Amino acid sequence: MKFLFPKFDKVGMPLLGMVAATLFVLETKRQLRKRTRPRSKRLIENGAVAAASLPALRLVLLPFMYAAASWADKRGFGLMHWLNFPRWARYLAGFVALDYSNYLWHVLLHKSDLLWRFHNVHHIDLDLDLSTAWRFHVGENIASVPYRSGFNALLGVPAPLVLFYEVIFEGCTAFHHTNLRLPFQVERRLCNILVTPRMHGIHHSIVARETNSNFSVIFSCWDRLHRTLRLNVPQDEITIGVPSYRDPAEQSPKNLFLLPFKEQRPWKLPDGSVPERNELPLKELLLP
Repeated sequence: MKFLFPKFDKVGMPLLGMVAATLFVLETKRQLRKRTRPRSKRLIENGAVAAASLPALRLVLLPFMYAAASWADKRGFGLMHWLNFPRWARYLAGFVALDYSNYLWHVLLHKSDLLWRFHNVHHIDLDLDLSTAWRFHVGENIASVPYRSGFNALLGVPAPLVLFYEVIFEGCTAFHHTNLRLPFQVERRLCNILVTPRMHGIHHSIVARETNSNFSVIFSCWDRLHRTLRLNVPQDEITIGVPSYRDPAEQSPKNLFLLPFKEQRPWKLPDGSVPERNELPLKELLLP
């Protein structure tokens, strides 16, 4: 199995680093939602989670995904081979198909009780910003290996596309998790194509029907296709997190690592109430 990807490591990773640094500065200067906790503490907490999950992504997930695509390529296996797609079409259609597969994976993370235990580590963050983009439990990254590798093989995407897509995937994940206030009219148009900070902020709401919406990663069309799009929530009315995990003391790196192995709490606030919001009209219209 191949583990060295010079272009990914020497070009893709530094590019992602520059994107992250730029977004960090921008979200500092143009804050979208008010913070509820000190940024420094969250950087330590989220950085500790990322210290385990990012190596798993690079050293386990990426090699397996690349190996699956290479295996399919050499054997003419996969949907795009069976349909006799020319190589250029396999790149174009493959990029779109990979993004759709990750929409489905994200839905599965929310629907599966087992997978949610790991994904919940990402969602109980009490604020949402760039650091949340890498706050994924190492178990979630490892659990995604058979799914994402299997989809690469079944689709028959070119192996180099796996690396290219992952760079764009990580960059877009960083972008839409930021606490960056874009000009509203710009974002209203942009979210017709891409997932944006306001759109994804709704996904991190403590209101259940809002959390179970906006699953897309790069292209927002998948939520439109499956009618899981929800844009009609004012940003200043969103409370970030999971209702049953509101205690900042539970955000310690040790507790975050152990969280999937503990009993999961029902979707209720500490006082026993369930967060709700009156449904506004025009569900697909982005609000400020």
